[in-house]
Amino acid sequence: MKRIFPAIFAIVSILSVPIQSQTRMDQELLNEIMKIKAIDNHAHPVKYVAEGEPPDDEFDALPLDAIVAFPLPVRLSPTNPEFMRAWRDLYHYSHNDMSEAHMRELMNAKQAIIKQRGEGTPAWILDQLNIETMFANRVAMGRGLTPPRFRWVAFDDALIFPLSNEAQKRFNQDYKGFYPGEEKLLKRYLGDLKVAALPATLDAYLKTVVTPTLEKQKQNGAVAIKYEAAYLRKLDFDNPDQVKARLTYARYVRGGEPPAGDYKALQDFLFFYIAREAGRLGLAVHIHCIEGAGGFYRQSGSNPLLLEYAFNDPTLRKTNFVVIHGGYPFTKEMGSLLSKPNVYADFSAQTFFTYPRELSEILRNWLEFYPDKVLFGTDAFSFGPEVDWGEVAWLSNTTARQALALALTGMMNDGEIDRARAMELARMVLHDNAVKLYGLK
Repeated sequence: MKRIFPAIFAIVSILSVPIQSQTRMDQELLNEIMKIKAIDNHAHPVKYVAEGEPPDDEFDALPLDAIVAFPLPVRLSPTNPEFMRAWRDLYHYSHNDMSEAHMRELMNAKQAIIKQRGEGTPAWILDQLNIETMFANRVAMGRGLTPPRFRWVAFDDALIFPLSNEAQKRFNQDYKGFYPGEEKLLKRYLGDLKVAALPATLDAYLKTVVTPTLEKQKQNGAVAIKYEAAYLRKLDFDNPDQVKARLTYARYVRGGEPPAGDYKALQDFLFFYIAREAGRLGLAVHIHCIEGAGGFYRQSGSNPLLLEYAFNDPTLRKTNFVVIHGGYPFTKEMGSLLSKPNVYADFSAQTFFTYPRELSEILRNWLEFYPDKVLFGTDAFSFGPEVDWGEVAWLSNTTARQALALALTGMMNDGEIDRARAMELARMVLHDNAVKLYGLK
């Protein structure tokens, strides 16, 4: 028995050593990172709306007010005190509370900026955040959202759901709220093309609706197309069966509910077809992939590994895929997928779901493997006049730069990189990777 005492003593001694404090951010590095003009890979900015005009309703194809209310994460609560810092930086807010009187003062300051800047207000917000270009995920662009400061990312989920979606609406409460928006958008696309009704055959649908819609989006300035499909189904797009897809479309295009397996085959076929066409047109394919909004969202359905079949398809290697939000919380899985030559990830939304410390650990993992595949994004969107898209952009932008500084500080401290390489990586993430991917000037 006495022989074990030295071993136990050694273990106790090890456990008694104080745990080192977490890496402290290199302030000089952060200061330099804050100076980098960024390209925001993913956001939902609101267009300029003059007094008396109807509010903007095209900042998302799937607005959250279409579904049952659900709890917000801590940092997105309108009472999050971090938003007071955003107001201070953007509108010179001088208070440490959110009293009714002070909120009126804030709104007056905002209105004064809008009145002074007019259609230049959205670009002015980017200037305050040192964001050079923001990719606007919108149904259509609008006043104040013009190139080169804003680039369009068009929504194309509607194209892969051309048949009856009534069965899906009964399956999930969130689907019930979201599918009508996609059906409305498909009708809009048909109207833009002056197509009175869906064609009778799948080949005709591809020729007269799908391809012309993509070409029109490209012509109107889109740099990418966006899928929010995880809000409507699982992301398991695989093994497109052309025969089943054609039969399913022809049988149900004029009515009736297609069996789930048959409809999935059609959706998978359309996803692969659209991805190939996007590659031909030089449009990146953005795919929402994160624990999504809504009380009935299927988190397991947005694991990025579900996309592996598509990423491995040799016919899609000319198409660049960007996993929006980086698949959180499946970030290690996402990191493994960055080995695919045409797969990238941004970390938008992680910038307000998590705090800088946790985000820095995710970024460090990605940067140690595939630093040329990592993109900055804010997922800025509006919660209303007080916490508008500018405030969410501020929160994400601040978090992202702090997290990047923390990750790079740790890598420097561990001897993996020097300061020059740290700044090179910071510029890649915040700016240069996007320039290369999208061919921006």
